[in-house]
Formats: sequence, C-alpha cells, structure tokens
Amino acid sequence: MSSNSPIRVAVVGTGFGQAIHIPGLQHHPRTELVGVYNRDLGKAKAIADDNNIPHAFNNLDKLLATSDIDAVTLSTPPFLHYDMGKQILEAGKHLLLEKPMAMSAQETKALYQLAAKNNLVAIADFEFRYVPAWQLLAEKLQDGYIGQPRLIKIDWLVASRANPERGWNWYARKDRGGGVLGAVGSHAFDYIHWLFGPVKRLCARLVCAIKERPDPLENGKLKPVDADDTCLIMLELADGTPVQLTISSVTYNGRGHWLEVYGDRGTLVLGSDNLKDYVHGFHLQAGTAGKPLTEVEIPKRLGFPQVFTDGRLAPFIRIVDRWVESIDQKQSLAPSLYEGVYSQLLMDLTHQSSEKGSWVDVPDLNSYIKR
Repeated sequence: MSSNSPIRVAVVGTGFGQAIHIPGLQHHPRTELVGVYNRDLGKAKAIADDNNIPHAFNNLDKLLATSDIDAVTLSTPPFLHYDMGKQILEAGKHLLLEKPMAMSAQETKALYQLAAKNNLVAIADFEFRYVPAWQLLAEKLQDGYIGQPRLIKIDWLVASRANPERGWNWYARKDRGGGVLGAVGSHAFDYIHWLFGPVKRLCARLVCAIKERPDPLENGKLKPVDADDTCLIMLELADGTPVQLTISSVTYNGRGHWLEVYGDRGTLVLGSDNLKDYVHGFHLQAGTAGKPLTEVEIPKRLGFPQVFTDGRLAPFIRIVDRWVESIDQKQSLAPSLYEGVYSQLLMDLTHQSSEKGSWVDVPDLNSYIKR
C-alpha cells in the first residue's frame, strides 16, 4: 500500500462507532469507509444508507472475507473485543480498537502478539494524548516546569450514571466489562503511563453505589448491578511519586475531570468542569513555587484544525492520523496495543487489589509481555 493510496475501512460496532468512528473516518482524507457491521442486518443497512456506506453486514466472517477492506475499527462492548479482534487480525486486517481493550490483560496481550506476528497495525483509541491542552501539559512536564514531582492528584467526577432510573444493560455487569473503571479508568491509566512513567504498585477500592437498575427490554424490571461506579485508587510510580486517582460516574454536580501535578519547582493544573462532553473545556493553569496559578494559552501549533459539536471527534481524527501513519510505516506507533496491554493490566490489578484489600505490585511491562 502506497502512502497516497486510500485505506478502505469497515466499522464494527455502531454505538460509539456510529457517533464518532463513522464521521471521523469520513472526514479523514486517507480513509475510505466501505462497510459497517451490526448484528441486526436491518440496522446495519439503515446506517449504511444514511452514511453512503457501500456494504452492510451482520456477519463478521462475511465482512472480513470482503476483498476491498484493508482495516477495521472495533467499538463493540468490551466482552466481544477479544474474539472479534482475533478474527479481524487473523483475516489480515489492520485494527483500531476501542478501550477497554478486552476483558483482561492476557486477552489484550494475545491480540498485541497476534498483530505483531501477522505484521499488522493495531492501535488503541487513547484520545487524550491528542487533546491540545493535554499535549501542552506533556510539553511542560518534559521541559521540567514543575521540577521533581511530589504529588499527582486526579479527580474524574461526573453524573453520567447518577440517575438510578438509567436503564440496565451490559454496562451494569462486571462479567461483561461494564463499570466506570473500564469506561474512563482505562484512559486515566494510559495517560498516567504516558505522562509520568510506569507504576510500581497500587491499592484500590471499587464500589457499586446503585445496585439495581430498570431493564427497558423487560418493562422496567429491576435487575442487579455489580459493575463499579466509583473507584478510589492509590498508586506509587516507579520513581516513588504518589498518585491519588478518584473516579465516579454517580456524582451529581461532580467537579469534572482534573489533573493536578505538584513539584518542587511549581504546579500544573489541567481541568474541565464540562460534564456533558469529556473533551471540550480543558484549560491549563501553571504557577512556579510561591507564585499564583495563571492560565496558559494553548499555542496554535497544538490546536485542532477543525472542532466539532461533539468534542470527541477531533481527537479521534488525530488517532486515525496515527493509525494511517502506522500503516504507512508498517509498524504500530503509540498508542498501540502495547500501551493497551498496560492500561488493561492496571485495571486487572485494580480489581485484584479491591478484592484482596491490599497493595499489589505491578510487573514491568516488557517482562509481562514476554511471559
């Protein structure tokens, strides 16, 4: 495939896939959207018709047997990721995978190794790496603005599932990959690794505050919920820096998403109180030791060339940029499934710690992948 040729893509999964993947792929100059999958063929055809997509499928084998598909984005619920991801990679298609990657780090590692074995690109959709305010924070940290870190504090407090009348579905089930840890903790674990390096150990408590929800498919019958909606996590980085991570999806008037980094030379505070769009609204404040925090202007070189009503779309297009660049270079560039394995590993260990009520050690990523 030449660096100028279009990459023909199919979208598998039409929740987030329909909201973000389809418009993002159609916007990108190098990707040509040629197929869509939904287990209901009528829905698949309706989505295909609405978006001028040539092919609609409710059978993944038939989609993957289509000769004019080079790559696939996968955004089905996480309990389907491993089997579907394996099928996609075994069929010789490049993969863009939504988080959480799978149901375990072992499954994610298997997908990473299968992609490498088959010389295929497999990228994870960790879009915070491509939000301008976050990129500026990364530059400030790289330049040593705060000096030696002393404390990292993260709050991600939203009300997306605070209403107990919100309907029951797979998200309510721990055995289906539901819960706020997988939904947004997967992002937090990735950007902790990206910005600050590896984790040495962690201690966690996972809580389910709303233990029943009405099932809209069974006339509102209340069904049990066992997936977490609140997470309290302490981490110790490899360099000894303590990290406090608090995540909840059931906090009315929660403060939003905030990352505070305190060092011996200064402080950086990145945050957004936008509870309706988890990308729009971020701003960065900085202050050296003894000086007040002041807002830092985002340079134009980091800004999105185009913004959209849904804030998730612009960083997703940058992820597609990275995917295309990786396919052109014939290697999976970060954030690849290598980074996906680490995020999933930290989630696995968070569950383990919460169940044991104790600290757990985090293995070196390279050693873990080689096991």
